[in-house]
Amino acid sequence: MRIGHCVCDPSKPCPCDIFKEKNVCLCAGERLDAPTGEVRLTALVEKPGCASKIDQAFLKEVLKGLPVVEDPRVLVGVPAGDDAGIYDMGNDQALVQTVDVFTPSVDDPFVFGQIAAANSLSDVYAMGGRPMTALSVLGFPVRQIPDEAMHEILRGGIDKMKEAGVAIIGGHSINDGEIKAGFAVTGMIDKEKIVTNAGAQPGDVLILTKPLGTGIVAFAAQIGRVDQEASEAAAGAMTCLNKTASELMVQFGAHACTDVTGFSLLGHLTEMAMRSKVDAEIIWDDIPVFPGVLQYIAEGIFPGAIERNKESCGERVVAGDNVTEDMVDLCYDAQTSGGLLIAIADKDGEALLRRLHEEGLSEAAIIGGIRAPGSGYVFVKTNGKRVIPKGDKQMSESGEKSRKTFIKDGPKSISADEAPPAQACCGHDESACCAEATVESGSEVRTGTAAMKADFNAFLTRVGKPGALDACTKQAVNIALSVLAKCEPCLKAHIEKAKKMGFSQAEIEEAAWMGIAFGGSPVMMFYNKVTHS
Repeated sequence: MRIGHCVCDPSKPCPCDIFKEKNVCLCAGERLDAPTGEVRLTALVEKPGCASKIDQAFLKEVLKGLPVVEDPRVLVGVPAGDDAGIYDMGNDQALVQTVDVFTPSVDDPFVFGQIAAANSLSDVYAMGGRPMTALSVLGFPVRQIPDEAMHEILRGGIDKMKEAGVAIIGGHSINDGEIKAGFAVTGMIDKEKIVTNAGAQPGDVLILTKPLGTGIVAFAAQIGRVDQEASEAAAGAMTCLNKTASELMVQFGAHACTDVTGFSLLGHLTEMAMRSKVDAEIIWDDIPVFPGVLQYIAEGIFPGAIERNKESCGERVVAGDNVTEDMVDLCYDAQTSGGLLIAIADKDGEALLRRLHEEGLSEAAIIGGIRAPGSGYVFVKTNGKRVIPKGDKQMSESGEKSRKTFIKDGPKSISADEAPPAQACCGHDESACCAEATVESGSEVRTGTAAMKADFNAFLTRVGKPGALDACTKQAVNIALSVLAKCEPCLKAHIEKAKKMGFSQAEIEEAAWMGIAFGGSPVMMFYNKVTHS
């Protein structure tokens, strides 16, 4: 108190607000009562799951030029850019090590702990290794959410490690503003059976063992747009170990493998193709996806990690005829605890796929293959068997959506081109105020009500399209003006439209308050009547 600064956080004064209000000094070891009750984990983080990882391009730039440890016993190290490191232990055995930490991708703490464990083990499985021990890594906002959440996260991790036959022998935890969990995993691997991401060969087929879409589903959950089927399917896949797939790929002699996580299917495949010095192709229609994901795409629900992954590897992705931007963007979705992407000889591919299905991995599918020697390009094709359903968004003439001004922070997950056009929302007759108007249109002169009505509708369309103000700002203005005008049909229509655009209830009410602030008590009474009727 004499120096005027908190000894734990010098940016704060002493006495701090907590000390003044509650007579509790956290710096002296005193504690606040922990909150109780249920907690929604994804609401506490900015980017869920593996979308919280640093993007591939930035990571490569930062790692560039760092000194390399020269040790002949390092069989796979940092320069390889593979899933895990491998260290020669002699006697044809090698140590395989990895670490993985990320934010919650689901709301349930126990399930998140399971996913964190499965995801951390996946890097060992991707190389054909056998995980043996693990150390937990945990960041947790102590006393800000219920202590029980931390207990359940750890319990979920222990449960999944036990299923994998892995012993947790310690760990490390920090007091962090965002929840993060993961594990450092150590395993063993036969030197002659190591599977890297650099062994894909021309003529190989590509097998993906889990569906895509965990990033999209997690983002839909964050903004309150997910349905139960999609949520349960994604959680079930994320908690599923890649153990069986790993054992079978080694048994069938796979040439290359990587697990599909935060860098996306295309990010990991372009890396595999580049390091194998080949070009690859995938058939979009054959890629397994979770229930509901195609509908979310149609509604414009795209997390920001898609754009970051696109920036990292997009220059090596080539879209074929009739492949739309939406189709490709699904393949850029950051996955959490995704499946294995296996390159295996064509003659063995069907047999491996059949065994995967027999072992319960029913979603596993052949999604493409390795073309020929090349420089790491991936060609995305479509056979037209699967289409993205129509959503509630405006499309350009080409049928492809523009996301140049994509809003990826907060709940309003639409682009500036996607807002529904403005229209007369209250259903009154626009002709009443423009009965005998005359309007010139090129060389044609149109007279009367029909002419003005047509031009008024065109005017509304122009007004509603984003310009200097983005689509979501204009929709908030629509709500405020509807309240101020005390137009009940207008207000109901614009609230409904706002919900479809991803507005939360709090955002709708805040927009309404702007109208109430100008109109006073009569407007407030009107708003309460409409919204509570």
